[in-house]
Amino acid sequence: MSGRRILIDDRVKPSTTIFLLAWPVLIEQILSTLVHSVDTAMVGSLGAVATASVSISGTPMMLINGIVMSFGMGFTALIARSVGAQDYERARSLTRQALVTVLLLGLPISVLCYSLSEAIPMWMGAEPDVLVLATGYNKIIAVGRFFMTLTMVLSAIYRGYGDTKTPMMINTSVNLANVVGNYLLIYPTHDVNLFGKTFTVWGAGLGVNGAALSTAGTIMIGSMVILFMTFMRKAPQQIHLNESYKLVRHDIQSVMRISVPMMFERFVMGGASVIIASTVASLGTIAIASNSLAATVESFSLMPGFAFGSACTTLVGQSLGAERPDMVDRYVNTTIRISVTIMGIASVLMFIFSPQLVGLFTPDAAVIKTGGELVKLLALIQVPYIISQIHSGALRGAGETKSLFYITLISMWGVRVLGATLFVRILGWGIHWVVIAMDTDNIVRMVLYWIRYKRDDWKYLKF
Repeated sequence: MSGRRILIDDRVKPSTTIFLLAWPVLIEQILSTLVHSVDTAMVGSLGAVATASVSISGTPMMLINGIVMSFGMGFTALIARSVGAQDYERARSLTRQALVTVLLLGLPISVLCYSLSEAIPMWMGAEPDVLVLATGYNKIIAVGRFFMTLTMVLSAIYRGYGDTKTPMMINTSVNLANVVGNYLLIYPTHDVNLFGKTFTVWGAGLGVNGAALSTAGTIMIGSMVILFMTFMRKAPQQIHLNESYKLVRHDIQSVMRISVPMMFERFVMGGASVIIASTVASLGTIAIASNSLAATVESFSLMPGFAFGSACTTLVGQSLGAERPDMVDRYVNTTIRISVTIMGIASVLMFIFSPQLVGLFTPDAAVIKTGGELVKLLALIQVPYIISQIHSGALRGAGETKSLFYITLISMWGVRVLGATLFVRILGWGIHWVVIAMDTDNIVRMVLYWIRYKRDDWKYLKF
């Protein structure tokens, strides 16, 4: 079948293969973040109530997305193994089963989100004016959530095949289209002056609901495009309507063995984030703003961790599928050398220019000072963070997710949450100690992931 590409090849330098997989994911992450910032600014121009109505349900929605991503990762690991073994029939069978899973999972999630459209912001403490807008926004987004599930799972499947460019192109196009849709649907018809000429630009003037319609609509279109490509494009992942879509018990059990611990891991991280957020909130407005902007600055440096970790997941899965466990260490060690170099430079720049980086997002001198100090602390753990991402990505590629859940539970709650609670609520110390607890958590996790990685038994797991 045309388009087939063998990644596990002794004749190709590991660094070449790693960059081949990682750069589209990195570009996708960067563009998605930039576009999200533009979206936030557009909604923000409508006022604080509009911004709050869009963001207040964010944490619960992230947990729901985590469930979908966990299932997607289960299929990624199994498909990567099948591709490594050049068992493309099983890989395509898994793709078809993934579509059935999307129907069984995505539709109930959409219905649940729609039914909880008002309850979720109410639980999050929304004021009456925010609650009305948030409810309408959530209802529209809920309609598109099935299509979001489809896109997320199919993107994960493509990465399992070693194709990271297709998800990049589709998701980037969706995000850019969303910006245009937001502009046309949020604002009313207005005049624009460009190069000395005035143009009238049509606008629907729907405000927050316009933002929701744009997001849901572009997600629907993107999901249909990637679904169409899966059926029509000549490629290893091509499937057909006249093939069997029966769920295979062994395959679904294998997906669950990989995905369920990841779901619990997401819940553990989400719960910890809620506790940390409430702890930070107890320190006042400057602490909240400083912590938020420091996290925004750090979010750009975290993108290589996701990109290289995703590359390791695919390469480890394919290496084990090809019965080449010797290739695993080559890919992982090469990825660590590359990423540590990149993140080492990034951490130095973060440390030196921390006040200026925070200053890009606020003119408030107090926030710039405190936020800059927090960014310096965060700069110290960029290298440990990316090492942990690579080792955890490798373990996920092998399907070893249970140990990752236990490590996250121990470290997030035993170090980060306990540390932040002790430092702030008991000892009465400031926001810096919340970040110190987070730094310590990242270092502990790096060590525990490394210990688990060095035990080679996970290389011989069967699915």
